[in-house]
Amino acid sequence: MDEFLIRALLAGTGVALIAGPLGCFIVWRRMAYFGAALSHSALLGVALGILIGIEPIYTVAVFCVVLALAIFKLQRYRMLATDTLLSILAHGALALGLVVVAFMEQVRMDLMAYLFGDILAVGWADVALMFAVAVVVLAWLAYTWRDLIAATVNRDLAIVEGIAVERIELGFVVVVAAVIALGMKAVGVLLVVSLLTIPAAAARAWSATPERMAVGAVAVGVVSSGLGVMGSYWWDAPAGPMIVIWTCIFFVAGLLGARLKSPR
Repeated sequence: MDEFLIRALLAGTGVALIAGPLGCFIVWRRMAYFGAALSHSALLGVALGILIGIEPIYTVAVFCVVLALAIFKLQRYRMLATDTLLSILAHGALALGLVVVAFMEQVRMDLMAYLFGDILAVGWADVALMFAVAVVVLAWLAYTWRDLIAATVNRDLAIVEGIAVERIELGFVVVVAAVIALGMKAVGVLLVVSLLTIPAAAARAWSATPERMAVGAVAVGVVSSGLGVMGSYWWDAPAGPMIVIWTCIFFVAGLLGARLKSPR
């Protein structure tokens, strides 16, 4: 097997390891639009990284974390509905990013690779970074798993029980922002939120416990990444969209399987 395929398969696995469990909380907490807002605004981080000569994944991570913190704080003021606030910030940042890109005539930029990903072009440094982040995120999730579930099920009750809900939620949005920046390499800024939501939604149909759903989401993500990468290689198709298509296939299969199992 070619070395670039091995790197792509490992990169997909690294992203799926963290996107699966985090995606479960995205689905449970109904935060899909939050993830979409961060992913769409990431293009501005890409443009800023290229403009100042820094690897875009780092500027995207910083920008997404800053935006996530801003959303987290602005939600507390209740000036606007959350979905309205997310829409304003996401589309404003996306529009500004496109304008910045348009003015960068002196810089060559493969916009399609950033919009839809180019996992076949990842290097060993990218793979190492993905697994390093995976270790940190999974360790954080293991440490906060029960408290995060408690805050997700009933926030007020979790506060009464003495759980530091605001601190956990703050850590959660920061972690999601970092994972979105990381997943950009795999499927691009426009599709990265699909790695967080679709595998989790697919696993939800046949999972009896939160832990099983998290493991199932990881499995769907890993298999979809592998099939998407190999399908891209065999049929000369874009890898990012191929990965997303496979997650959708597993989602439909999960729904059909759950329907067949349910009593008539």
